[in-house]
Amino acid sequence: MIFSYNWLQSFFKKKLPKPEKLAELLTMHSFEVEGIEKKGNDFVLDIDVLPNRAGDCFSHLGIAKECGALLNYKFNPTNDSSKEDKKFQTKDFVSVEVKDKHACPRYTVRVITDVKVGSSPKWLKDRLKVCGLKPINNIVDIANYVMLETGQPLHAFDFEKISGVKSKIKNQKSKIIKKIIVRKAKNGEKITTLDEKNYSLDKDILIIADSEKPLAIAGIKGGKEAGIDKNTKTIVLESANFSPGVIRKGSRKLGLKTDASIRFEGGIDSNLTESAINQAAYLVQKIAKGKVVRGLVDVYPEKVLPKQIKLDLDYVERLLGVKISRREIINILKSLGFEIKKSTKDFLDVLISTQRSDISIPEDLIEEIARIYGYEKIKPVFPTASLIPAQKNLEIFWEDMAKDILKEVGFSEVYNYSFISENDAKIFGRENIVELENPASIEHKYLRPSLIPNLLKNVQRNQKYFNEIKIFELGKIFQSKAEKRMLAGLISGEAEQFYQLKGVVDSLLNKLGISNIWYDSYQPTPEQSKISIWHPEKCAEIKVDHEEIGFLGEISSSILDEMRIETKVIVFDIDFEKLQKLSSEETIYRPISRYPAAVRDLAILVPRGTKVVEVLNKINIAGGKIVRDVDLFDIYEGENIPSNKKNFAFHIIYQAENKTLSSKEISKIHQKIVKALEDNKEWQVRR
Repeated sequence: MIFSYNWLQSFFKKKLPKPEKLAELLTMHSFEVEGIEKKGNDFVLDIDVLPNRAGDCFSHLGIAKECGALLNYKFNPTNDSSKEDKKFQTKDFVSVEVKDKHACPRYTVRVITDVKVGSSPKWLKDRLKVCGLKPINNIVDIANYVMLETGQPLHAFDFEKISGVKSKIKNQKSKIIKKIIVRKAKNGEKITTLDEKNYSLDKDILIIADSEKPLAIAGIKGGKEAGIDKNTKTIVLESANFSPGVIRKGSRKLGLKTDASIRFEGGIDSNLTESAINQAAYLVQKIAKGKVVRGLVDVYPEKVLPKQIKLDLDYVERLLGVKISRREIINILKSLGFEIKKSTKDFLDVLISTQRSDISIPEDLIEEIARIYGYEKIKPVFPTASLIPAQKNLEIFWEDMAKDILKEVGFSEVYNYSFISENDAKIFGRENIVELENPASIEHKYLRPSLIPNLLKNVQRNQKYFNEIKIFELGKIFQSKAEKRMLAGLISGEAEQFYQLKGVVDSLLNKLGISNIWYDSYQPTPEQSKISIWHPEKCAEIKVDHEEIGFLGEISSSILDEMRIETKVIVFDIDFEKLQKLSSEETIYRPISRYPAAVRDLAILVPRGTKVVEVLNKINIAGGKIVRDVDLFDIYEGENIPSNKKNFAFHIIYQAENKTLSSKEISKIHQKIVKALEDNKEWQVRR
């Protein structure tokens, strides 16, 4: 927006800094000055006024107040008042009806008679030209001048061109009273504006009209019908306040943007209409020799009152991080036009001018103090608050760790719905099942009592795409008396994968810091015995010390047939809440030996009921520390094996921590293991 340097100077007795210096000052503390241009004996400042300050700084008065506050200059506003002709009152000439009080919160009118329309004085023309406005005649120029100075748009109508009605005035002959109506236009209503352009209006456009026709597009452009010309003798001055939204909508719809519409769109103080119209009346009286009729017609149903904010001076220091003296704070606030209603040692009660609609909370006032004081004076300092790290969430920590371990060994995580269908309930049993009162569909009739049904559905849907599926899920299950988090995973495929999944479970528990892991025979509860999902000979309870934490096993063929799954499926199902309690971040460091390892294979024929763990225990006890690890790599039952026997095959890894083992030493330990195994007369080590 364009501002005249000389005009700003007129508000101060002291000399303003040079335009470049003033521009730098405004840019640092108020608004960016985008350019400076010399025009004649004046300078033009192009100032980018922020939208929140449109209400007070779309005017020379507003920018001058900013300059005064920044320079600590005494501000001398224009305070001109006209001498009224007391013979008549404005209401004897004009009546006003506002039909949409939301669109027009205030409408103020003055009447001036016996005006002499002509050319404006040079000083007035010069100021308008510097600001980019073309002088027209003294009446129109005065309205534009007051708008540029105060920020309040005004408009002048030719009194004689307004339609009216006859009315009897006390002690006078009957007289025509002109009626001004503020209303929405009718669809198809037309108006010719002062620049000879025609516009078709509709119900979204606010207009100023008389009893017969539109006189102006409210807040945007005056109409030709009641325009001022050289024959005008009596004028009606309008100073109104219009809703920013209504003006913005009308301006866009018509494609018509003016100096007035820009200001109304930014939002203007309703209390500005009276002071602006009085100043315009004074100038008309002084320049056009008019007689100002006594009083106003002022439609102002809901008055806007100033706000009052209680400012805590200690809070100013805490928020800014710098101590500004109480006296300086008061001086800054007064220089910006705020009134101090009450002052104590620690608090100020500040009255906010209605022009400053951007100020509503104490922080707004503190921002004003800071920018005038100067942000460059506020030294950056490190915060004094203690930085306390967030408390560790153990639930999330152990969940993430368990998921990462399983992903590292090739498993993919799945997320399933927490519901099962009626058919699932039949297959897996209805014990402890929770039915929904209002299910979204028959597929989501019950809350899931286990993660396994939906994991098996994942296999059923994907088995045609993959030969082997390795997935897991960590989530809540719901039973009639409780809910808890479970961790379940599976491997599907044709190969023998029971021990592969057992190795995954061992790895998971070990990496979670859990020791003393062992596997016990699966003992179903009475409820589980009715419908068992496990293969009767290929399932086990997972235990830590003497506490059961879950199950490992092959899904029974009857369940697989019901689910239409064509391959074997091995599943682990672990109570994650128990797992979390047993987990530990503390691990015992076991350094990697610098000496080479040797691998010997061992096959042993055992009765069918023999468990792998029994053989593993014998090997580890006999081998001692030299046996670094034992891996089961095959279980065979078939040709050349008696029907009541099965064959286990192991890799035994030998490695010492302090030396390289000789072949003789390894053979000695290996023979010791063989002898220990054959102490059981039913076991036969195969050579």
